[in-house]
Amino acid sequence: MHCPFCRHPDSRVVDSRTSDDGATIRRRRQCPNCSRRFSTSETASLSVLKRSGVSEPFSRAKVISGVRKACQGRPVSDDQLAMLAQRVEESIRSSGLAEIDAHQVGLSILQPLQELDVVAYLRFASVYRGFESLEDFEAAIARLRAESPRGGGPVEEPSA
Repeated sequence: MHCPFCRHPDSRVVDSRTSDDGATIRRRRQCPNCSRRFSTSETASLSVLKRSGVSEPFSRAKVISGVRKACQGRPVSDDQLAMLAQRVEESIRSSGLAEIDAHQVGLSILQPLQELDVVAYLRFASVYRGFESLEDFEAAIARLRAESPRGGGPVEEPSA
């Protein structure tokens, strides 16, 4: 690490601390040449490989943006969407890969979204999996009903 003050090519780590849920390490460093101190922040990079072949950094904001459209008009809060994005990122990071296919990101969204709201799940899955007919929706609904005795996840009860 070059010193930002004198450009000396070496520095000594004085202190290290984790932050941001353990995803980032903050290091306090000191230059042996000029004795000035500075901080660095280290994160493990996670890239998403898109269908076009372009690689871009993983973004929780993009996950939230995509899922928010499916949740429009549903009783889902911003906090719940943030937690979903965190779960998706943790799931992807647990694979141990530094680069993951965009398709895998979509697959990692499906399960947490199904647990959050089944209607939003069906909306997202219909676009993500490319439902082309009513039979595709019927098959997905039948699978949801088979998995849950209530016929799905959290759904508001109709008022009488």
